[in-house]
Amino acid sequence: MVVGLCTVELFIAESQSLKDKRQVLHGLKERLRSKFNLSVAEVDGQDLWQKAVLAMACVASEGRFVSQVLEQALNLIPQAAGALRIVERRFDVDG
Repeated sequence: MVVGLCTVELFIAESQSLKDKRQVLHGLKERLRSKFNLSVAEVDGQDLWQKAVLAMACVASEGRFVSQVLEQALNLIPQAAGALRIVERRFDVDG
């Protein structure tokens, strides 16, 4: 069993309130869950309007598959919501 974790720090340029931020993140998280079957959660920056840190987790039998899924999910983020910019990303694949 291989477990992959990807943590992504996002900048949400057009967000003017926490409500705006939640609306953008809700749509993004649902899209990531449905398309890639990932576990997705906001893990930091909950009180900031324009910053969010999302963690995405994937479990599979092959490390290569886990890495591919997480990389594809990262590529989807800017396409899913144009107002998002990835500031930093961290990968950790164990297994």
